[in-house]
Amino acid sequence: MTHPLITRLTSEFGYPQLETMAEVADFTGAPGVHVIFVPGDVARNLETPDVAVILPELHQAFQGRFDCAVAGDMVESELREAAKVFKTPSLIFYRDGQAIAGIPKVRDWSDYVERITQILSLPVAAE
Repeated sequence: MTHPLITRLTSEFGYPQLETMAEVADFTGAPGVHVIFVPGDVARNLETPDVAVILPELHQAFQGRFDCAVAGDMVESELREAAKVFKTPSLIFYRDGQAIAGIPKVRDWSDYVERITQILSLPVAAE
């Protein structure tokens, strides 16, 4: 079951829904910082719709300094395992195809702003 607020991310905001690890690799391997929203089981996790509403607000607040996508059901567990971010919903941040940080569960706005500011200021890994 997909929640209407998650569907809104792909339909209204145009975030890609990543259904395969190849799609994840293409999305995260592009230049820049990328965020994958991992919704988890929306029927069991009441915070998922909240994060689905917050993500576009964060994208706007940070003036597009990262792009966003939604993890499909088939890749969720592999993404969580690879990034070591096990709680959902979560936002997993990537640069150069590598997970660099995750923010699990819903947070206060100030916590999101502080943590994302720190994530965006992380140095780029040496080639």
